[in-house]
Amino acid sequence: MDFEFSQEEKIFKDVARRFFENELKPIYKKIDQQSHIPKDFIKKMAEQGFLGILNSQKYGGSEASFINATIVAEEIGRSDISLATAVFYLVNTAWGYIFEKYAKEEIKEEIMPKFVKGEAFIGICSTEPIGGSDVASIKTTAIKKENHYVINGEKIYISGVREILENDGGLVTLVKTNPELKHKGISLFFLPIKGMKNVEVSYLENMGRTGISTALLRFKESEIEEKYLLGNLNEGFYYAMEGFTLARILVAASCLGMAESILEQGIEFIKNRIAFGKPIAKYEGIQFPLTELYTMIEASKLLVYKAAWLVDKFMKKETEWKEVVKFSAMSKMLLPQLALNTVLEVMKWHGALGYTKELGLEIGLRGVLSYYLGAEGTTNIMKIIIGREILGKEFIPYKD
Repeated sequence: MDFEFSQEEKIFKDVARRFFENELKPIYKKIDQQSHIPKDFIKKMAEQGFLGILNSQKYGGSEASFINATIVAEEIGRSDISLATAVFYLVNTAWGYIFEKYAKEEIKEEIMPKFVKGEAFIGICSTEPIGGSDVASIKTTAIKKENHYVINGEKIYISGVREILENDGGLVTLVKTNPELKHKGISLFFLPIKGMKNVEVSYLENMGRTGISTALLRFKESEIEEKYLLGNLNEGFYYAMEGFTLARILVAASCLGMAESILEQGIEFIKNRIAFGKPIAKYEGIQFPLTELYTMIEASKLLVYKAAWLVDKFMKKETEWKEVVKFSAMSKMLLPQLALNTVLEVMKWHGALGYTKELGLEIGLRGVLSYYLGAEGTTNIMKIIIGREILGKEFIPYKD
């Protein structure tokens, strides 16, 4: 048993940290203020091989391990505590992988070369106004007519829509192709919304992670060619769960990086802030929550990287998918809460300064709430998944 990265992984982590500290950290407040991630920075990410990191070299991807993809997510979280850049990266990474795995070759040849250069965004389009966690109850339909499908329905809280419309790409979208079969009647389509007719877009204003757009989409008799079907008809639910499992690990890693960064900032502050004649780091009221957060961060780091390690083992057919699912859900259950706890505690250490925008910690508070409240699955959904994997499907609290 070895708890260290390999030499190659250590080098990769050092490269990623230097890159994001030099290129991202100086602009994270600007990203939050101007509500977009600069294109020149995205281009630099692509040149480093961080976009398309899981994709095959055939299309210009890095074909890296999932551990390396997780390292990048952690380092992005450290340097942009708003988590906007993390959202851009992890959505592209998880769903870019699903796209390549299940899309038809002609579509991959069209999109992938742009994707790995940062010129196209690949997102996920699942949540509807009725809710997001109960995927089997989606209402959006795709009905086949001759050699195309007609889509009707609404999707909401969809990340990256503006980025697609201003550049290129599309959304991995869940639709009902056989509504009577519930989750067994769901299919996945890749929707290049920039070139589609009868698609209405309304943007939503989030309280945080404003560097990436969020939108509501309305499909009204919107047509899509059959070639944009991903994988097999009526198997989209299972493909989507695969994507969510990967994305949850990257979410957790981003929250881990954010928590580490904020706690380090807090430690430096309490060692130098003098109250009643001595640094406040000497007071137990500061030390005790510090030690609890530090311990939880170290413990959670092991959990996140075990989840990533299991993904790589699964891809080598050395473990079962259920183990990946379980550790992914555990990571997602713990890390957003831990990151939220960390930023709130460190803000308290700063007193009134913690409430100011000048300090900048409120950017992290606003950003991490998106994952705490439910993106990629609520805490209770993670608990249901974990319980199912521990006890068996016969003990899940709902029936198909």
